[in-house]
Amino acid sequence: MPGDNAKKALIDSMNGLLADYFTLYLKTKNYHWHVAGPQFRDLHLMFDEQAAELFALTDIIAERVRKNGGDTLTGIGAIAGKASIKDDDRSKLDAMEMVRNLRDDNVALVKTIRAVKEAATEAGDNATEGMADDWTDQAEQRAWFLTQTLA
Repeated sequence: MPGDNAKKALIDSMNGLLADYFTLYLKTKNYHWHVAGPQFRDLHLMFDEQAAELFALTDIIAERVRKNGGDTLTGIGAIAGKASIKDDDRSKLDAMEMVRNLRDDNVALVKTIRAVKEAATEAGDNATEGMADDWTDQAEQRAWFLTQTLA
């Protein structure tokens, strides 16, 4: 039977993942609002679709934290303190740099999700384990779309 330390590690890793999702959501929305250039329409729409997908998962992840008996993030400061994905508050940025940044962030997110899955395995939380597979697939798809845009 998993111990308290495994459960605490899972809660901590999920809060880190939640912070990364919020950070990537805001970064993606920033790029959505400020993208310009010949691919404006396509990128504007893709960024908005990806942002919506990211935001939709924040509540699911937060509820997994609560179902595991933990407290979740409480505000912007908590998000900033836990996120491993770097914020980008620039409004003037080349469109392809935006695409590269988001691609790299989604690739990094996959690694974080896999760490959460490992923590879930250690804690005996098969529900989070299964969800992590879906989250990985979604992040890999976002990274793929962004990569193909750079080709």
